[in-house]
Amino acid sequence: MTASRSPVVPVAVLLLLACGAPWTHGRRSDVRIITDENWKELLEGEWMIEFYAPWCPACQNLQPEWESFAEWGEDLEVNVAKVDVTEQPGLSGRFIITALPTIYHCKDGEFRRYQGPRTKKDFINFVSEKEWKSIEPVSSWFGPGSVLMSSMSALFQLSMWIRTCHNYFIEDLGLPVWGSYTVFALATLLSGLLLGLFMIFVADCLFPSKRRRPQPYPSKKLLPESSQPLKKVEEEQEADEEDVSEEEAGSKEGTNKDFPRNTIRQRSVGPSLATDQS
Repeated sequence: MTASRSPVVPVAVLLLLACGAPWTHGRRSDVRIITDENWKELLEGEWMIEFYAPWCPACQNLQPEWESFAEWGEDLEVNVAKVDVTEQPGLSGRFIITALPTIYHCKDGEFRRYQGPRTKKDFINFVSEKEWKSIEPVSSWFGPGSVLMSSMSALFQLSMWIRTCHNYFIEDLGLPVWGSYTVFALATLLSGLLLGLFMIFVADCLFPSKRRRPQPYPSKKLLPESSQPLKKVEEEQEADEEDVSEEEAGSKEGTNKDFPRNTIRQRSVGPSLATDQS
C-alpha cells in the first residue's frame, strides 16, 4: 500500500510547485488587466499601460519585456497594466489607439504617450528618472475622461456590436452577406427617420414658430378725424360758390362773365388768396 501511494505524492508536489511558480519566482501578477469597468482606476497614482492584441507579432515580442518590467512595479511604486483591444474596443477608442503596441504613462490623471525603446531597462529608467516630465501630456479635450473621448468610445463599442450582429446573421442564422447588409440598411433608415422626427419635435417644443398675425385695419373712429380736412375744404368751396353767385346777381356788368369762373378757379386752388383779392 505504501509503495503504491509514494509516486502520487511527488506528482502532486510538482503540480503545486508548477502552479505556484509564477507567483513565487517573479511578480507577474502585478500586470493588471484593465477593462471598460475599471479603467477609472488609472486616474489615481502612477501607471504604465500597454495596449496590445493577441494576434500582433510586435505585441508578442514585447510581452517578455513587459512581464519583466512588471516585476519592478512594487519597487518603483508604479502600476503596470495592459489592455486587450480585441476584448475592450471602447478603451481603444477612448485612448485613440491607431498602432499596436501602444504604451501610455499616467500620473494622477495626466496621460503621456511613451515612444521610447521597448526594453525592460528603458521602462525602468523612464519611471525612476522621471523622464516622462519631458513629454507634454495629452490635452484635456482628448483625455480619456472627456466628453469627446467618451463619445468615441461609444462609437467603437457600437461598431463592435454591429460586427458581432453581422457574424451572428451570417454564421448562426445562415443569411447571405447581402441579406445582412440589407438588414443594417433598413435599420439605419428607420433609426434615422425616428431620430429626425424626435429632433423636429424637440425643436418645435423649445423654439415654437411665430405665426404672423394679420395687421388690424384702421378703426372707424379714426375715419372722421382723417376726413376732417377734406370736409373743411368742401365747406370753404361751397361758401365761395355762394359768394360768387351773390356777386353775379348784384353785378350790373353783364359783359364780364369770365370773372366768377376765374375767382372759382383761384379759390379752388388757394381759397385764402382768392379771398384777399376780393
